[in-house]
Amino acid sequence: MKGFQSIFLVVLLVPFIEIYLLLKVGGLIGAFPTIFLVVFTAVLGTWLLRQQGFATFQRLRANLEQGTIPAYEMIEGPIILVGGVLLLTPGFITDILGFACLIPQLRRKIAQYIIENYLVQAGGHFQPGKSSDKDVLEGECRKED
Repeated sequence: MKGFQSIFLVVLLVPFIEIYLLLKVGGLIGAFPTIFLVVFTAVLGTWLLRQQGFATFQRLRANLEQGTIPAYEMIEGPIILVGGVLLLTPGFITDILGFACLIPQLRRKIAQYIIENYLVQAGGHFQPGKSSDKDVLEGECRKED
């Protein structure tokens, strides 16, 4: 239940903090430059989302064609999606988090953390991009009516 309470608190607090920061920045640089900044980050985020998403999809396809497990790419895809959503959300904190999700090196570190801490079984060995012949089962299949 603690996880739900934390998420609820974040969902409740982030909009208030974002509105506060938008008002402060608007007071410093003016309303139109602030609106321009918010729209600019959304447009830039959309472009980066498309570029990074396409590059990740190409790496996923290349790994599948080579017969390797595209573990990082399968984790990076949702991270890119979250980054795009955060960049389309008006506000400066969400923009910073969104851009962080679209930086390839940082995204790779996040994916590595997720794979190592949440997806790999204890005692298991995982080497992305490498498969061994002992994991391959060969056989024949025929359909009988």
